[in-house]
Amino acid sequence: MKSNTLKTITFLFLMFVAAPQLFAHALWIDTKATGTKGKAQEISIYFGEFSENDITKADKWFSDLKDFSLVLISPSKKETKLTAKALDNRYQAFFTPDEDGVYTVVMHHTVKDVYGTMKLDYNSSATVVVGNKTAGNTATANKNTISVFSENADVAKKDTKIAGLALFDGAIAKETKIKVIAPNGWEKELWTNDKGEFSFTPIWSGNYMVEYAHTDKAEGEHNGKKYNEIWKMATYQITVK
Repeated sequence: MKSNTLKTITFLFLMFVAAPQLFAHALWIDTKATGTKGKAQEISIYFGEFSENDITKADKWFSDLKDFSLVLISPSKKETKLTAKALDNRYQAFFTPDEDGVYTVVMHHTVKDVYGTMKLDYNSSATVVVGNKTAGNTATANKNTISVFSENADVAKKDTKIAGLALFDGAIAKETKIKVIAPNGWEKELWTNDKGEFSFTPIWSGNYMVEYAHTDKAEGEHNGKKYNEIWKMATYQITVK
């Protein structure tokens, strides 16, 4: 009896320790912010802890996370489903631009398994400028429920303010917490204004991750298991020169 009790306590302790570690993890898209017509553009999808440069091997992703959807939206709003293949520590996909303007790459996945009492919903996006920004350079090109966007991510520079926009359920996300993670793991929490806008000034060069998480208190059943919260995460990487 004591042995069973001890096992139960140990399991609960491990779940308590593991939960923060899992939710520190995110899915994100990595691709160059600019592209060229007629030239293949590489897209990488990573899962892990960005701030610690802790990348999870592709064959170790939990549940059915590998079954994410990846959609390309052209400047003229044409949508194309992309197929990604597993490599050592990421998934890889390609597309070849044939228009001038801004392409939006959108990833989404609702995890099959309920984690504890949470239903998990991962979202990520990236924008690629080809030639100019006369078409497609809008946050609403991304139809995911939760998203982050910057119209000038392609020209991000050190010591120059970067502005962004957060959206939730098709509307601007007012007075919402956003997290920015610097290349060296330094983190800062920001709040959007009443227009859903946020900004920060990078002091280092390299890749910055913008994260926007939202939790709804909602009860339901997902694939035969009950949940009482829905956790949604959006990521958007910005490369600072």
